[in-house]
Amino acid sequence: MNRRRLLSTTVVLLAASVTPGCAQEALATPMQVRRDAGCGCCEVWTQQMGASGRFHTTLVNETDMGALKRRLGVPDDLASCHTAEVEGFVIEGHVPVREIVRLIEERPAGVRGLAVAGMPAGSPGMEMPDGRRDAFDVVAFGAERSVFASYPASA
Repeated sequence: MNRRRLLSTTVVLLAASVTPGCAQEALATPMQVRRDAGCGCCEVWTQQMGASGRFHTTLVNETDMGALKRRLGVPDDLASCHTAEVEGFVIEGHVPVREIVRLIEERPAGVRGLAVAGMPAGSPGMEMPDGRRDAFDVVAFGAERSVFASYPASA
């Protein structure tokens, strides 16, 4: 570690230790979320990602979500209402925070991102007042596809 980087890291950690709220933000991973303007569930999901303490989120209204998804390699059948970029990965739709953290930590070969197709009831950002959750899969996509995690339905 060079001297400048060491000094920079020390200053960030010192500042974070003085104000606890800053510590969380200083150590959070940047995540940019893009959505069609006015989509409420996208805003809720983005807030949940930030509230986890793992991500520092930025929400951007996108004029052409289709073009964005094509550019990022999101398969059409896995498309949802918002698309996020974090640590070089694409996160499509209502993916739970723990699966995103796992993806970043494990960095599986050939995986471009994770997706929860559609907008399943009870998935993060789509919580139901009665607590109901539809079953859904978190799909890893890239060179190939696989089920990264499964969430059962609940009544």
